Amino acid sequence: MADNSMLVSDAGKSLLADSSVLDSKIAETSKETIFTGSTSDHEEEMPQIVTRVALVQEAGKHEALLKALEEIKVPYIKTESVEEFGDFESPEFETVFVIADFQDSVFNKLYKADCRILGPPVVLRCAQKGEPLPFSCRPLYCASMLNLVLCFTGFRKKEELVKLVTLVHHMGGIIRKDFSSKVTHLVANSIQGDKFRVAVSLGTPIMKTEWIYKAWERRNEIEFCAADEEFRNEFKVPPFQDCMLSFLGFSDEERANMEEMTEMQGGQYLSVGDERCTHLIVEENTVKNLPFEPPKTLYVVKQEWFWGSIQMDARAGEPMYLFSKPESPGLKKSVSQLSLNTPNSNRKRRRLRETLAQLTRETDMSPFPPRKRPSAEHSLSIGSLLDISNTPESSAANGETPISCAKPSKNSTPLHSKQSARWQVAKELYQTESNYVDILTTIIQLFQVPLEKEGQLGGPILAQEEIKAIFGSIPDILDVHTKIKEDLEDLMITWAESKSIGNIYLKYSKDLLKTYPPFVNFFEMSKETIAKCEKQKPRFHAFLKINQAKPECGRQTLAELLIRPVQRLPSVALLLNDLRKHTAEDNPDKGILERAIESLKEVMTHINEDKRKTEAQRQIFDVVYEVDGCPANLLSSHRSLVQRLETVALGDDICDRGEQVTLFLFNDCLEIARKRHKVIGVFKSPHGHTRPPASLKHIVLMPLSQIKKVLDIRETEDCRKAFALVVRPPTEQNNLLFSFQMTTEEPAKEDWLKMLCRHVANTICKADAENLIYTTDPDSIEVNTKDMDSTLSKASRAIKKTSKKVTRAFSFSKTPRRALRRAIMAHSSVEGRSPSLTNESWSGSCLTSTSSLAGVSSPSLVSLPSIFEKRRHTLSRSTTHLI
Repeated sequence: MADNSMLVSDAGKSLLADSSVLDSKIAETSKETIFTGSTSDHEEEMPQIVTRVALVQEAGKHEALLKALEEIKVPYIKTESVEEFGDFESPEFETVFVIADFQDSVFNKLYKADCRILGPPVVLRCAQKGEPLPFSCRPLYCASMLNLVLCFTGFRKKEELVKLVTLVHHMGGIIRKDFSSKVTHLVANSIQGDKFRVAVSLGTPIMKTEWIYKAWERRNEIEFCAADEEFRNEFKVPPFQDCMLSFLGFSDEERANMEEMTEMQGGQYLSVGDERCTHLIVEENTVKNLPFEPPKTLYVVKQEWFWGSIQMDARAGEPMYLFSKPESPGLKKSVSQLSLNTPNSNRKRRRLRETLAQLTRETDMSPFPPRKRPSAEHSLSIGSLLDISNTPESSAANGETPISCAKPSKNSTPLHSKQSARWQVAKELYQTESNYVDILTTIIQLFQVPLEKEGQLGGPILAQEEIKAIFGSIPDILDVHTKIKEDLEDLMITWAESKSIGNIYLKYSKDLLKTYPPFVNFFEMSKETIAKCEKQKPRFHAFLKINQAKPECGRQTLAELLIRPVQRLPSVALLLNDLRKHTAEDNPDKGILERAIESLKEVMTHINEDKRKTEAQRQIFDVVYEVDGCPANLLSSHRSLVQRLETVALGDDICDRGEQVTLFLFNDCLEIARKRHKVIGVFKSPHGHTRPPASLKHIVLMPLSQIKKVLDIRETEDCRKAFALVVRPPTEQNNLLFSFQMTTEEPAKEDWLKMLCRHVANTICKADAENLIYTTDPDSIEVNTKDMDSTLSKASRAIKKTSKKVTRAFSFSKTPRRALRRAIMAHSSVEGRSPSLTNESWSGSCLTSTSSLAGVSSPSLVSLPSIFEKRRHTLSRSTTHLI
């Protein structure tokens, strides 16, 4: 009696286990009454039913199967025929038939008799897991699809559908006619229909029919599960199955990449205009009109549909991404219509100042424009040039606050009638801090949060380890700088000259030291992880394509955005050093700023002690020795040489018109030097190697933050390969214009201007670099290159140089500075030392740390006003002597 009770109890457990995973509709009420009645008060009066297993034919020869039945203590018998069981009804036993072949005639006979039929894998699995035999009124061969709920769509042949449904039931799966959130997999024979669209929106895996057939082939593997991600991904319906794609408006390189991705994702690509094409992918930023009238059956979609489908791992709905013809913008009048060719030179200069003021509106400081134009060229109307109501000067006069300094929740920042240089530097510090916080917020909200989100369509794009390797301590850095920004904002709102900015950075110096090293030290690993995942994971590549094309990124890649934390601290050190120079000696903030700069130096030294780049330093050393008078603080481990450009000056501002000028573009500053007329002395490197004498003369070392606009001057017969920089030093109230003509074929002017703007944007933490470029006519800023190579022009320049020499010769106030410098150079050359290093405390063989720029005082970084003041003084003195 005890044994029988145990068997009945096991049978009861098997019923409960089965009802939790199989369809409740298939439960038999008669058997349920027998099992539940065993717990009543009349248990001894009820007949006991024992579950036994009948091993039919080949199943009886399976040694592992016999051992498994003994482990779960289920009696069994072997039989070659099922005829001896008669009508299969017995008051004493409930027989479970185990058959190795579900295609045999014996199986069909038992199935028609409504017997319980199991396959050997089910028994072996129950023994392995210590579970009772499952109860199922349907034949169950294996548990490969246990707990899976499937729905079918797109099948027109009933025979094929019946066959697939039968196999799913044999593997323990459940079929649903209607699609719902409970469905775990959709088996699709077509990519059309409501079920397909709902499955895409819910992120339900969409499978091919081969998935079921291949799972059935592996039915004898006990540990196999059809839902395993690696196996399932082999048979998912690719996003572009049955799609014929064409691409319009893309570069050759990008189109080739998209065509390759199309084939990888199950589609085919055709040439534009092919009648077989189902989808036309359009680059909406470059294509304004389609070259043909598309048929109604053709989907004309934006490129976001293409990358979105790859990211979701399923074909996205076309209606959300349809390409629409943009409205024709009104024609804008060009700058050239503002002709400055008037008899009155004062009017010409005034209009020129208004033009420059308009080009440098301070509202452009925002790193995230509401919508970026597809073209980098900007045209200005006459009205916009004449209306200077939005310029910094007019805003200050009206008592208005620049947009970038406004705080919605508080009163506007009051502007003083006469802005001090300290206030202007403090404002720039706050603006760049605000832009930097916006960039970090974009990185987290646009990239990190979506990648970490649970329940992503198509599954996780990246593993958690990869996400951590890419973003590191970016959230911690954002938290610190958000607090710094808030403190700076409060300070700017209640501005007073005695307010302490240094205390803010001293307050958070420990937090900066804690958050920055983990990110900066592993930045190279972050870039490598991005490149690796983008190459190996198409969904991540599509994810980057979608998000990097958004206006918030300013067409910058994730890797380019992630370099901002590496550049931020040196930038802050520059501004604090500049702020210290414009702080009065009796101001309490003077000493606090020095302590703040020292704290930043400690942070940067700690970060960069293992990050010095010898090759970059060698290039900078070459520039230092090639340029006579080059500031020593150009040497810094965070600085690198980007590009060298040979030009000719087109104006008389920084040097004489027609002089050869060399521009050295660094990642955060621009060194401007002119060709020397007479070379004196020789130089030796810190390592003792003889170097050629300096061939260039230092003019100015300009921080890129002082460049407000870059003017691309249109090509005309009188003006070739010309460009200009609109510069505004902190201590100047007016804009300055530097114009140049390129004298080399490489790099191309367009590439040079884009490169320059990119680094200017990085310096001021502005995302949209192309917004810095403006296209203008040469007449609007009075620039031409027609007479640069003429004999008359050369003679005029020679006369001007001779006139300067004569003026200096007859000047009684001439200082012996030049002669003294020559004497020092000659003396140092005899001793084998570099004249530029004579009075420096550091050895030339040692590389300068990142914080050198913050620690070394350099008037050259803000020396533009002194240059112009010096030129005006020289001109006045020359006039006096001539009289």
